[in-house]
Amino acid sequence: MIIDNVFAIGVMSGTSLDGVDFVYVKFQSDNYQDFEIMHAKTFPYSKEWKQLLQNAIQSPKKEIEDLDILYGKYLGNITNQFISEYQIKNIDFIASHGHTILHQPEKGITLQIGNGQEIANISKQKVVCDFRTQDVKLGGQGAPLVPIGDALLFSDFDFCLNLGGFSNISFKKDDNRIAFDICPVNIVLNFYANKLGLEYDDAGKIASSGITNQQLLEKLNSLEFYQKEPPKSLGLEWVQKEIFPLIDGFELDISSILRTFVEHIAIQISAIIQNNSNVLITGGGVFNDFLLARMEHHSNCKIELSSKKLINFKEALIFAFLGLLKVNNKINCLKSVTGASKDHSSGVIFYPEFLKQKF
Repeated sequence: MIIDNVFAIGVMSGTSLDGVDFVYVKFQSDNYQDFEIMHAKTFPYSKEWKQLLQNAIQSPKKEIEDLDILYGKYLGNITNQFISEYQIKNIDFIASHGHTILHQPEKGITLQIGNGQEIANISKQKVVCDFRTQDVKLGGQGAPLVPIGDALLFSDFDFCLNLGGFSNISFKKDDNRIAFDICPVNIVLNFYANKLGLEYDDAGKIASSGITNQQLLEKLNSLEFYQKEPPKSLGLEWVQKEIFPLIDGFELDISSILRTFVEHIAIQISAIIQNNSNVLITGGGVFNDFLLARMEHHSNCKIELSSKKLINFKEALIFAFLGLLKVNNKINCLKSVTGASKDHSSGVIFYPEFLKQKF
C-alpha cells in the first residue's frame, strides 16, 4: 500500500555544538521535492553537555560506550519534549544523526553516539540512525551524507554549500554527484570566540576589527588537505592536529586570528564557487556577515540567502530524508561522494522494546 504522505522527525547535532536541531517534516511519497518543514526547533546544549561532548574524543572506550547510552537517553527525552511542545500526532519514524565523537575513515573508524535503541524506547517510535558506519566499512569516507538530499531535494541549484562546524559542498559533475568537506568554519571560529567568553563572533564583528596575518594565511592555505582530490572529509582530530597548533604558534590577538581564519575560509570556498551565484548556502555560518562579504569579494558573485528555516535546519531535514530512503531500502549514500565501493542504503533501524515483545 502506498502512503501519500510520510511524517518524520529529523535530529541533527553538528560539530559546532550549538545544540540539537529538530525538524518535523512532511514528505510526499511520489515527489520528494514536495516537502514541508512543519515545525523546527534547536535545543541548546547545557555547559555540562558541551564539555562532555567536546572532551569525549580523549575518553577511554568504556566511558564512550556509557556516554552513547546516556546521550541516547538525552536525545530520547528532548525528542519527547519536541513532540509534546508541538502536539505532534503522526510520526512514521525518527531519523537521528547522533553526535560525531571519532571520525578517522582512513583507519576505518567513525563513531556517532546517541544510542538508537534508547531513543526508540523513550520516544516509543521507530528510529533510524548510525548512517556513517556502513559506508566506512565499504571503504568510503562516511561523509558527507547530505549530497543525496541535495541531489533529490535541491536539484535547481548548481552548488549546495553548508557553513557549519565545517564547510562542505555538493554539485553535479558529469552526471555524478560530487561532494566533499572544504575547510573548518565554526569549529575554529567559535573555539577562539570562546576564549573571549563568547559563544561565537556575532556577525563576524570581532573578525572585521582584526588584521590579516599574511604568513599565517599562507600556511593555512598550503595545508596538504587542500591539495587532495575528493572524496575527502574532515574531523575534529584534524583540526586539533593541524589547525590549532599552527594558529597558536603565531601568538596573535583573537581578533587577528578570527580575521585571518575568515579570510582563509573565504579563499577556500571561493575557489570552488567562483563566478556562480546559483548557490544554496545554509548552516550557522550564514549569519556571519563579515564571512559572507569576504566570500563575495573572493568569489566575484552575489550571495542570495534562502529562508531562515532552511538555513538553520537543512541538515536535520536531510537526515529525515536519509531515514525515509533507508526505511524504503533505497540508496541514500553515493559512492561518487564518499569513495565507497558501491552506492548503498545506509543506517540502522531500531524499534521500541515494547513493540519487539509483541512478535
